[in-house]
Amino acid sequence: MTAAGDGGDRPLIAVLGGTGFVGAAVVETLARRPIRLRTVGRRPQPVPPGAVAEIEVLPADLTVRADLEAAVAGADTVVHLLMHTADWREADGDLAEKVNVGVLRDLVELLGNSSRPPTIVFAGSTSQAGLQERMPLDGTESDRPTTTYDRQKQTAEQVLKAATTARLVRGVSLRLPTVYGDSPRGRLNGRGVVSTMVRKAFAGEELTLWNDGTVERDLLYVHDAADAFLAGIDHAEVLAGGHWLLGTGRGVPLGDVLRTIAELVGARLGRPPVPVVCVPPPDLATATDMHSVVIDSSRFRAATGWRPRVPLHTALRRCVDAFAEDAG
Repeated sequence: MTAAGDGGDRPLIAVLGGTGFVGAAVVETLARRPIRLRTVGRRPQPVPPGAVAEIEVLPADLTVRADLEAAVAGADTVVHLLMHTADWREADGDLAEKVNVGVLRDLVELLGNSSRPPTIVFAGSTSQAGLQERMPLDGTESDRPTTTYDRQKQTAEQVLKAATTARLVRGVSLRLPTVYGDSPRGRLNGRGVVSTMVRKAFAGEELTLWNDGTVERDLLYVHDAADAFLAGIDHAEVLAGGHWLLGTGRGVPLGDVLRTIAELVGARLGRPPVPVVCVPPPDLATATDMHSVVIDSSRFRAATGWRPRVPLHTALRRCVDAFAEDAG
């Protein structure tokens, strides 16, 4: 499926994982540019309305090398947004390894023969740093990944850096914090804490917090994250070979987030907010769940001019409105 356009000498940007939570926002943002845009995912994806870009929608299984080769053929830039966590906590198994590491290795091999090194903008994770005593994280700390998923992301990032050093590609790793928000199509997607708690609040269920709710997270609105990937593309020459942390610079206690969600949903429905209750952490909780995270993204901001633009309260209200309108 394609959107009409004459193409010409427009650069081609391929978005791997374009149907995902962050990917859909990246595709929507890139669609406003006069480029050729190939969005790749396991399922078909509607072309964003009012798109300026010439858009090709390509369903593919990117763990199959032939599909990956077709997905990136002729691309000047590849945005790599694939991730596999198996469930919301771990990434064990051969498929997770293939998605989180193998696709990047294959991608470097496929693109490494180009006459002009193409750009790869890769989605890493701020959790690759592991449990750090010093906050905020700024990208200068020594990484100590603790989960299988983080170790896989770390391995993939190292593959990308080595390929950049060898001048096979221009690799940029953008490490994402906790990302939340409404999708470009006006729905509340994602499996994170914000989406989960909005759904529970609409259902009239109490919102539960582990311990006392003072653990902080640096929450990045998904559309601000999409803008960061565009900034990564635009400034790849300066950013290539490094990893760059994204965040707002503000740690927000999760208790405050849940209470705000309860109040916004209550106001939307015209009823009292659902209770926010503190409970002991379950056995499956890890040290990272109890560890506050704040991100200093000043290095990336200085290099690109990017900054988060949507305040937390505004973004949470958009999440609540998106869920309400989608549910009718």
